[in-house]
Amino acid sequence: MRLIAAVKTNEQHPNSVRLSLLAALSALSIGLAGCNTTSPIDTISIDRTQGTEENIASLTDVIRRNPSNPEGYNVRGSAYGKSGKYSNALDDFNRAIQLNPSFYQAYANRALIHRSMGNLADAANDYNQALRINPRYDVAYIGRGNLYRQAGRTNEAMNDFNRAISLQTTDPRAYHNRGLIKQLSNQHTQAIEDFSTAISLAPNSPEPYNGRGISYVALNDDDNAFADFNRAIELDQRIAESWANQALIYERRGDKSRAAKSYARAAQLDPKYQPAVDGLARVR
Repeated sequence: MRLIAAVKTNEQHPNSVRLSLLAALSALSIGLAGCNTTSPIDTISIDRTQGTEENIASLTDVIRRNPSNPEGYNVRGSAYGKSGKYSNALDDFNRAIQLNPSFYQAYANRALIHRSMGNLADAANDYNQALRINPRYDVAYIGRGNLYRQAGRTNEAMNDFNRAISLQTTDPRAYHNRGLIKQLSNQHTQAIEDFSTAISLAPNSPEPYNGRGISYVALNDDDNAFADFNRAIELDQRIAESWANQALIYERRGDKSRAAKSYARAAQLDPKYQPAVDGLARVR
């Protein structure tokens, strides 16, 4: 399961910001200078098949047979959201909440739609409402923690991730995101532990492998870092950061030929990905 979250009945996980190793390292320096994040970990992974006429028609038929059941709207809203039809998704989540004002999962799902649309204040309000209704809802703590983390409010983000983990969440994003915060504080040994837990919960997600690899590099453990970056590529060859991370290890080893190939692959995947562009210029 990918760590990038998909809108589902209870905003199930998936997963994460992918960290760029090159953004964290300067040229050929040995130490890790700092970490920058790229895409939000909770953005919706678009799957157009979720919004096919056949699928939506089937869900609409369920609603037609029981129009007063908020769950039907919540499920169809999830399908709309995952297919990128955000306006339709909002309409359905609004209807689900109208039918059941205590439907905390629908608030969290609507929050994810708001977040994906850039309506961060609305997203925060919905996460807060979900937690007022159910103070033990781990998904809402993780979602709100991501909002805090991206706003630079790391202490509040850490509190939310810790709270989700104290509730014995099995959502890998809690550990992955907490690892990112520890990484920013140069607590790399502890960050590796969190990324490893995220990997155990979502072994097919490339994001925590990239995250853990960055902390390995910070500890000058290039062999383990290289293994993690290679695994991230095996899981998803479409992520520019993974190729750039692999390239930097080649570069640190003095293998400019292989580094150039990996940087070029990263730049091909994302021509605006500056670490790949800069790395390619260094090794050519």
